[in-house]
Amino acid sequence: MCGATEGGLSLDGVDVAKEAIIQGQVLRGEEPVGNAYVRLLDRTGEFTAEVPTSATGHFRFFAGDGEWTLRTLAPKAEVVDKQVVAQTGVVAEVAIAI
Repeated sequence: MCGATEGGLSLDGVDVAKEAIIQGQVLRGEEPVGNAYVRLLDRTGEFTAEVPTSATGHFRFFAGDGEWTLRTLAPKAEVVDKQVVAQTGVVAEVAIAI
């Protein structure tokens, strides 16, 4: 589960039943990390997409069903890879500690 509390990413206007959503927050300790980048890599490691984190460390991808890797790049931190499974109708919440 994501460590995000109320005030995280809103799903208003998103038809969760028709989407495979991967979202979460990048944290250093308990502090959110804004201006980091999270990359979405397919099961072969091929680059698919990249988004910057918000000021509150949040990110979101709309992905296809299956296994994915989230690669996080942030200043003064090692690269962090985290595996996640996306499934239509499910919001995969991910907390990434750097």
